[in-house]
Amino acid sequence: MTPDVRLVKDLVAEVPAFEDLYATHEFNQGGVLPHVFFWDVTQETVRSYVGPEADAGARADAHADAPDWRRTLRFLEEQCARGVPGIDEVVVTSFLEYLPFPGKPGHEIVRELGPVMAATFAKVRPAG
Repeated sequence: MTPDVRLVKDLVAEVPAFEDLYATHEFNQGGVLPHVFFWDVTQETVRSYVGPEADAGARADAHADAPDWRRTLRFLEEQCARGVPGIDEVVVTSFLEYLPFPGKPGHEIVRELGPVMAATFAKVRPAG
């Protein structure tokens, strides 16, 4: 199994709230496409960070099954600290680069990144 596919499977094991997303992704894509999957992971993580108040008319219980953004960031920080090229590529290009830009809802999540991801983020998106 390649490191990027292992990253996806390990994330789903660590954050079970991604299981449904993973099952849908695997069914729709005919397998695991880490970069495609992580675009959705980014969206769900930011949505979890922002919370239900950002969705006009959203019910609080609609977010009850949302992935825990703190747990997701901790997991990704641990993975990035390992320095595995296949993992780093996915996290950088399909997670960090898709985080909201300044002025957009959820941009403040970048202040919650661990030291390894924060340093990488500063390199790939110096303007935030």
